[in-house]
Amino acid sequence: MNGDMLGTLLPIVAMFAIMWFLLIRPAQKRQKQTKSMQESLKRGDKVITIGGIHGTIDAVDDSSVFLKVAEGMTMQFDRQAVGRVVDTSAI
Repeated sequence: MNGDMLGTLLPIVAMFAIMWFLLIRPAQKRQKQTKSMQESLKRGDKVITIGGIHGTIDAVDDSSVFLKVAEGMTMQFDRQAVGRVVDTSAI
């Protein structure tokens, strides 16, 4: 009876382990990278928001960033709205 229970639980445990390594772990890693990027934003960084707006960071405070999107036009966004920093040296 004990061997039967182990035989039934083993595939379930194996499926959970596979799901962990294929889905959950990479998602957590991406979340950490995104949070780290959003915490390290600084003035002058060229960024793209999650809504697709391109701009240069003009100022940063605790919870938001101010993007210069055109000459004389600055918009305020939450830090979480920044999707990625554009690496201009790669262009």
